[in-house]
Amino acid sequence: MSVDTAAAVAERFRELYGAEPEGVWAAPGRVNLIGEHTDYNDGFVMPFALPHTAVAAVSRRDDGVLRLHSSDVEGGVVELRVDELVPESDRGWTAYPSGVVWALRQAGHAVTGADIHLASTVPAGAGLSSSAALEVVVALALNDLYELGQKGWQLARLCQRAENVYVGAPVGIMDQTASACCRAGHALFLDTRDLSQKQIPFDLAAEGMRLLVVDTQVKHSHSEGEYGKRRAGCEKGAALLGVDALRDIAYDDLDAALERLGGEEEVRRLVRHVVTEDQRVERVVSLLESGRTRAIGPVLTEGHASLRDDFRISCPELDLVVDTALAGGALGARMTGGGFGGSAIVLAEAADVETITKAVEAAFAAAGFTAPRVFEAVPAAGARRVS
Repeated sequence: MSVDTAAAVAERFRELYGAEPEGVWAAPGRVNLIGEHTDYNDGFVMPFALPHTAVAAVSRRDDGVLRLHSSDVEGGVVELRVDELVPESDRGWTAYPSGVVWALRQAGHAVTGADIHLASTVPAGAGLSSSAALEVVVALALNDLYELGQKGWQLARLCQRAENVYVGAPVGIMDQTASACCRAGHALFLDTRDLSQKQIPFDLAAEGMRLLVVDTQVKHSHSEGEYGKRRAGCEKGAALLGVDALRDIAYDDLDAALERLGGEEEVRRLVRHVVTEDQRVERVVSLLESGRTRAIGPVLTEGHASLRDDFRISCPELDLVVDTALAGGALGARMTGGGFGGSAIVLAEAADVETITKAVEAAFAAAGFTAPRVFEAVPAAGARRVS
């Protein structure tokens, strides 16, 4: 994020509130390399942060007033009272920052109000965690200003609670942890059960490769029913199998577990995806740590097939990206994020990027789809104070 962006957000804060902000913070969106819909099953994930960030200029208030404004949404300053924040009372963008204030106060932190101005370059609805970036940047700013002493993973948990309870979206812990804890030049291997982390070096450019993000422009909303249905189905599977979470089903025991589920065909599919996806994350970690980066491509493609056929959360646009990229010589490709739209990722040799990009754009035009947005994903830094 540029110094100019931080300065522009601070200047807009001054225009809105007539005073200097006490600071400016940034928190990134993320791409998930592998490990989809495993986080709420206590499993493994492997995201990395994007250069695209939510930026917040913030000052404390001691009168119980929360004032919110975003450059990305039409309208003026929204004024709320912190002691009147109620879960699921807000269906607009303000639910994310106000939910964070609610979660902090519910956890016993004496947050007495704030003036906040936000601006974000994380594409909304693209499966790149724009909402998590919004939550984490507000949480980090308030943590610093109110000297709450919370670590990144603790702020991530509070932000997840804000989204689960206040917003009403049943998301797992991955997105918030990625935004709060990722490191530049690395992918984050996260165990979502105990939140243990390992930073895995991930520098594709040094090895002559690139990772493209293809935003299909098909918008999705996690708080709508399909995401919740998948989560409920996974919980049903764990209950039928007598385990705390699907994480507890070993890959070698998968066939026996599926047999035990009998005629529960939908649950069988969900269980198969989660167990095999956890194993794919571990394979990718092993390949990266042993220097066999190109070999992760087929594992990514396997993950897409599982999300498409077992979890059933792909869409024609995502499938077209994957099929076209692979036909054009990509090393691997898959949808990323919650599904039902959003983005796909494509691992490719640097020399093939232009050819693959043009092929995907041409395929979308031929299918009558909205033109996709294609950009290179480079692992960036997690949330931080910028001024």
